[in-house]
Amino acid sequence: MRALYIRKPLEAEVGELEAPGLGPGQVLLRVRFVGMCGSDLSSYRGKNPLVSYPRIPGHEIAATIESVGEGVPDKFQPGLAVTLSPYTACGKCASCHRGRPNACKNNQTLGVHCDGGLRPLFTVPAEKLHPSPRLSDSQNALVETLAIGCHAIDRSRATAGETVLVIGAGPIGLSAIEFAKLSGARVIVMDMVRSRLDFVRDRMGVADTVVAQGIATDEGVIATLTDGRMADAVIDATGSAASMSSSLALCSFGGRLVYVGITQGEITFPHAPLVHCRELSILASRNALPKDFSRIIGLIESGKIDTQPWITHHAAFADTIRVFPSLLEPASGVIKAVVDMP
Repeated sequence: MRALYIRKPLEAEVGELEAPGLGPGQVLLRVRFVGMCGSDLSSYRGKNPLVSYPRIPGHEIAATIESVGEGVPDKFQPGLAVTLSPYTACGKCASCHRGRPNACKNNQTLGVHCDGGLRPLFTVPAEKLHPSPRLSDSQNALVETLAIGCHAIDRSRATAGETVLVIGAGPIGLSAIEFAKLSGARVIVMDMVRSRLDFVRDRMGVADTVVAQGIATDEGVIATLTDGRMADAVIDATGSAASMSSSLALCSFGGRLVYVGITQGEITFPHAPLVHCRELSILASRNALPKDFSRIIGLIESGKIDTQPWITHHAAFADTIRVFPSLLEPASGVIKAVVDMP
């Protein structure tokens, strides 16, 4: 069978791959859709600090069960629509012992540390699956993206009556917006791209949007929108070291800043006037927890999260290499791109 490989930065090709075997406790999946993520594009560009090469990308996966191995629970039957948690934890490190397998020291994420979903068939342990027969393939392809935002908002501890500022209105920022809204907080969204802010306002119902123009200007705008209080929680989903350095100035006294974007650059800021005097909490948000997937499936099923507007671009598997560099570029008008598997 054929799979898409990133051989090294800026070099991708379709190569042949042997069909996988099926062991005890494993499920063979037929991949339907694969969502394209910022980390996939970063891997292609050589800017993802966590990826190793060569690598089959893809961790946002909608699939159906093709067959099951010995010992797999009866609820997993061929033809069942599923999504999956793409993270594997060791179960032995300090983070795992704290009940935080998403930050496992020895984490293996599909498409980053081990091969991902841009191939027709692959096997996973049944315990990684989340049955979702009432969701469409396109909805299932968005569950992992939403899980990243869900975990980031949980890390922020946002509550009703607070103000949450989400910086970066790409797919991860959009997922954070969904859960900030569900928390009951007031949401403000900032981005450099006007079309993304238009989408947030028109399709997601966020009234307060800000075109980022530089921290001096941005700080004044946020102060005006919050009567000088600034944001109780800031979610930086940009992956930009410059944004991540300056976003502390947008936090209220006693506020929280959550970095959900990833950068290889250095983050710098003055300690005394920002972190110390404001007694800020600076948090990272990595991956998601198994419970997040179940919660999201239920929220989509109940209509509390509407994914219909999200997917703006489709690519056939055969065309992926040709269009891969543009799949996440704001200039293309993309909100979320998925690869349709044969």
